[in-house]
Amino acid sequence: MQRLVLLFRNKFFWVTAAFLVWMLFFDKNDLLSQYQYHQQLSKLKTERDFYTKETAKVSKDLSELTSNPAQLEKFAREKYLMKKDNEDVFVIVKDKSDN
Repeated sequence: MQRLVLLFRNKFFWVTAAFLVWMLFFDKNDLLSQYQYHQQLSKLKTERDFYTKETAKVSKDLSELTSNPAQLEKFAREKYLMKKDNEDVFVIVKDKSDN
């Protein structure tokens, strides 16, 4: 008990306690801010991974389209509904209510 009283009477204890309270709750980089920064960093890493995979996929598709004319023609027909002069294109769309 006597040691506890001496501890509370020590000015260095109070300065250290005040410093810790200030750093944990009132500073610009308090615990809540650190948690939010961590969440944001995690979200950005997830987005980075997604866009890295998408970039690799698009690069692969681009290399296939530039090297293979048959693949380029298939892509143009499916994506942009292009056709040859002597062809007709029929687009069949399923209604969502006809499941």
